[in-house]
Amino acid sequence: MNIAVLLFDDFETLDVYGPVEVFGRLVDIYSVAFYSLDGGQIKNKHGVSVLSAKLEDINKDLEIFLIPGGLGTRKEVENKLLIDKIKEIATFSKFVLTVCTGSALLARTGLLDNKTATSNKRAFNWVISNGINVNWNKSARWTIDDKYYTSSGVSAGIDMALGFISNRHGIEFARKIAFEIEYNWTEDKDNDTFKAE
Repeated sequence: MNIAVLLFDDFETLDVYGPVEVFGRLVDIYSVAFYSLDGGQIKNKHGVSVLSAKLEDINKDLEIFLIPGGLGTRKEVENKLLIDKIKEIATFSKFVLTVCTGSALLARTGLLDNKTATSNKRAFNWVISNGINVNWNKSARWTIDDKYYTSSGVSAGIDMALGFISNRHGIEFARKIAFEIEYNWTEDKDNDTFKAE
């Protein structure tokens, strides 16, 4: 299964590399590639720089589209070119996974309207302002609605990725990966330690 990871300036490091660590352990099943609107080097505030291909190069047989969050989402929600491209890719992708404030980008496309979603609890009020017709869940660690998986803040992306693996390959398979990366997986998607006010 091909996974396209969206990158933009000031993406959150763990939002990207948490799920990539999970999927990357299954190289015989998943193939991960990085994309941005214009391609090239994309850098975040942590100094992490990643070489990306152009979003327009993504094949229409894409299985998984991963949208991270980070401070850069505050700017990118106003980037119509990016939002339109996210909508196009999310529409033909088999699954769409968002981490943290990445759900704000997806919400801006309208594809989450009338669907259940969640996001970073500390940025919750800002995120929900980008999708007034979304059924925002204030207490979930991650949510699943149709092909859309959305997760809470930063490390919750790892929990969601493991949840996705569990749904596709079984819970014991997911637990094995969590053990291999020495991660205490929050298996209950409906109860986040962090709550939105």
